[in-house]
Amino acid sequence: MNPPGPATGPPSRTDLIIYHICRFIAVGVSRVYFPGKVMGRENLPAGGAFIVAPVHRSYVDWLIVARITRGQRLRYIVKEEVWKSKLIGRLLLACGAFPVNRSGADREALQRCQAVLTGGEPLVMFPEGTRRSGPEVQELKDGVAYLALRAGVPVVPIGIGGSERAMPRGSSFPRPRRVNIVIGLPVVATRPTGAGGPDSAAAPRRARIGREETTEHSRLVRAAIQQAFDAAEASLRP
Repeated sequence: MNPPGPATGPPSRTDLIIYHICRFIAVGVSRVYFPGKVMGRENLPAGGAFIVAPVHRSYVDWLIVARITRGQRLRYIVKEEVWKSKLIGRLLLACGAFPVNRSGADREALQRCQAVLTGGEPLVMFPEGTRRSGPEVQELKDGVAYLALRAGVPVVPIGIGGSERAMPRGSSFPRPRRVNIVIGLPVVATRPTGAGGPDSAAAPRRARIGREETTEHSRLVRAAIQQAFDAAEASLRP
């Protein structure tokens, strides 16, 4: 069973203080250890819910992704193995993170993701599902596309250039490397006719999201992530 975690309702003042302290430390470490640019911040939605969908090449990607926003709280979905430590689990909960069981469809995590988006907060999901290697974005899991269509929110593709060289698969410790981030243009979810936004009363009455629709949206998201990834890697070349 997944450990409980907050998904709905505004964060407490204490939670926000802990989040901003953790983010300050994470961003500081990221900038010192993995210096680089963040390009395309103008592509981030000005407010409301959206899904942040980064390419995943290293364990340090979550640390680097924290740099894309300056004040808005990001919600992270984290593999449940990390929650075995009670201390880390409490800290993650305070920071607004919640667990996912990657062995199969995790309905509880899916419901929490929907609740986060309904609550108007941005959600970070790595759509490749796990760390990959190489320049090509691998086939995506269905979760990101399904949630985007279900909630009627945009997906913001994130390219991270250089993180695989900083900490490739099999490495125990990261190495200082320049890492650039490219925030791509949002992939807007096509809403069923008559449906409102994620906070709309019409949201629960939306038409069922079909597999073909999910597959097509996932294809568009994958292409957008690939474009951002290519741009991030190209920006590192002399």
